[in-house]
Amino acid sequence: MSTESPAAALPIPTLRPGRERLIGLACALGVLAVWTGFLLSSRFGTRQAFTPWDMAALRYTGSLVVGLAMVAAFGWPRLPPLRCLALMATAAFGYPLLAYWGFRYAPTAHAAVLMTGMLPFAAALLGAIFLGEYFSRGRLLSLAVVGGGILLLAGDTFGGHPGAWRGDLLFLSACLSWASFTVLIRRWQVPALTATTMLALYPPLLYLPLWWWALPSAMGSASAGAIVYQLVYQGFFAVVVAGFLYTRAVNALGSARTTTITALTPALAALAAGPLLGEWLGWPGLLGVALVSAGMVLGVLGGRR
Repeated sequence: MSTESPAAALPIPTLRPGRERLIGLACALGVLAVWTGFLLSSRFGTRQAFTPWDMAALRYTGSLVVGLAMVAAFGWPRLPPLRCLALMATAAFGYPLLAYWGFRYAPTAHAAVLMTGMLPFAAALLGAIFLGEYFSRGRLLSLAVVGGGILLLAGDTFGGHPGAWRGDLLFLSACLSWASFTVLIRRWQVPALTATTMLALYPPLLYLPLWWWALPSAMGSASAGAIVYQLVYQGFFAVVVAGFLYTRAVNALGSARTTTITALTPALAALAAGPLLGEWLGWPGLLGVALVSAGMVLGVLGGRR
């Protein structure tokens, strides 16, 4: 796992602070778009002939193909084995597997609120404990506004789904898993290319043989179009594209500002879930969307890294 390559060993280039900030903002907005699609695609997958294990298999199959191509282009990722295992446990296994199982029990809005909406708060707590990252008054204000919007979204959508608490607990666990990944890449300053290649390549080698031989599957009942779509979106966009952009954004902006931007994900996902999945928001939910959006803007414009 720790084989070094000349390309992977190169240091991250030092950029001017203003340019680095713009790059970080662009990457965080890209993550926002991909994560919104991930929530919608994952929920849609539960309505098709896929088990949660199948969704994970499609994710890892797609990422394996891209990971092999990245190794051919840039070499093997340079990362100590224990750090590699820690990042895999949080980002490659904990987050997606908990999310896929959560979608079996709860709708998109629940996942949006509990996985991505709560992420700034989970990352802030872990960052304060392990990184000493404390926040200015402007940052605290932005988190308060985001929190108010999340509560409105939750109040608008959580009452009409009895039994969804099982999915909600899984979504919260997924959120904590990704927050842990966020703190680790920030603490270790893992380059985006290294983290992306590692997460795309190694987890499939562990998971796919297990899925093939031991885990329940309904893949044979799914259409070819559904398989190809989930393979491309889950494996390429959700793992490779989002993984690279998120790691780059955290390294450029810090975990606090990056997760504040991605807190807009539940608002976008909840809005899109209406026409796409028939999961409509009421007026409290729409007001929550507006508050989350305002909190995100405050978080980007105010506070320091």
